[in-house]
Formats: sequence, C-alpha cells, structure tokens
Amino acid sequence: MTARIQKSVSRFFRDTKGDASLEAIIILPALIVIFAISWLYFDVMRQQAINQKANYTIGDIISRETEMLNHDYIDNARNLLFHLAQAQGDDIDLRVSVVQYDKNGTGESAGNEAYELVWSVARGDWSALEQDDMATYKAHLPILAVGDQTILVETRDWYQPLVQLANDGFDIETYSFTRPRFASQVIFEGINDGSGKQWQNNGWGNGDQNAPGGSLCNNNAENADEGAASTDCTSTTTKPTNGKGKKKNT
Repeated sequence: MTARIQKSVSRFFRDTKGDASLEAIIILPALIVIFAISWLYFDVMRQQAINQKANYTIGDIISRETEMLNHDYIDNARNLLFHLAQAQGDDIDLRVSVVQYDKNGTGESAGNEAYELVWSVARGDWSALEQDDMATYKAHLPILAVGDQTILVETRDWYQPLVQLANDGFDIETYSFTRPRFASQVIFEGINDGSGKQWQNNGWGNGDQNAPGGSLCNNNAENADEGAASTDCTSTTTKPTNGKGKKKNT
C-alpha cells in the first residue's frame, strides 16, 4: 500500500501536462499591465505632440498678421485650437502675449535689461499675464535685439486617459514663441493701437496712412516726385528722414 502511494505521488510530480496553462495564468496579468502602461505612455506623447503642433500653428498665424487683432480674433483662435488639438469637451485654455525687449527697462527694472509685456489676453481658466510675471518667463524667452518683439503662445488641455492607472487625468501644457514676420509689432485693439498712452505709435506711417498701429501721420509719400513734403504729421518725433524729399516730422 505504501509503495503504491509513493508511486502515485512520484508519477504526479513527474507529470508536466498543464504547465503552459499555469505559466500563462501567472504571467498574463503582468503582460496586460505592461501593455497598458506602454499604450498610455505612447498616447500621452501623441497628444503632447498634437497640442504642440497646434500651439505652433496659432503662433505662426498670429506672426503673419499685419492687421489689428481683437477679442473676436482670439476667440476664433481658441476655436481653431479645439479642432487642431482634438480636444474633448471645453476644458482647454489659450493665452497669447507679446513681449518686447528693452535694454534700459522701465519701472522697477529701470536701468536694467528687461522684457516688457506689451499685451496679453487669455481664454479659458487662465488669466492674462502681467508685467510682474516677466521675471518668471525671462529664463524661457529668446535673446532679442533692442525693441524687438516676440509672440508667446501657451495652451493647456486636460487629458483624460482611457486606461486609468495612477490618477483620473492631468493637464498637457505647451509653450512657444514666434517673432512677427511681416510687421515689427503685433497690434491689439485698445492696447497698443495708438489710442492709449502705453505703447502708442510714434506717428510714422512709412508711406501708408492706413498702416497698422494707428499711425498719426497723413503721409503723402506718393507725391514725393512732385516735390511735396510730408508736413501733415502731428507727431513730435525727431526721427531722421527716410525718403528723398521728405522732411523730419515737426
């Protein structure tokens, strides 16, 4: 009887049938977790790339503008961002700012190199930037020539993963800066359009009375060949002449 029991036990331990199924049961959960993490990481990187490309597109569009921007323009830019970023719901934020480099600075930064905030508008849960925020952004801004401007575009999109492992979701934030392409500055209605004191245009129309920037100068350069001088300007600037037969503004 004892010999029979020992023989049965020995045969049981030598039997390898069903080993593959047992190994699969042990390893399958680990494989599923690894696959889920890999897919989630890939999807986050994909969405990050989509949002960054959408950010670049918004910045590129604004950099090509030669007309005055307004709040309707920013609203439509956010609508475009919805489409480009393939956003779900309405939880997406947009902030557009224009920064100018000033060698001497103003206010508390007078006498020091500084980045001056020309204008900033935001949509969504963000608020517009203020001059005090420039100290934080200085490390992320490019090197500019004195008087040059750059357009900052920031976006924030809530990402909700299909596979929830650690949390319910998180924000994907993007940032870019672009130099104005066809004009030296980007004008925003009611801020630096010449209607206020801050960043007021100096009145030089450069031959175009309807030039962006709220030009104060009724430039008659088209009559320069006839000997006419540009004397219909109200600016008090002493900028040198920039064309034949044209006098300084007085």
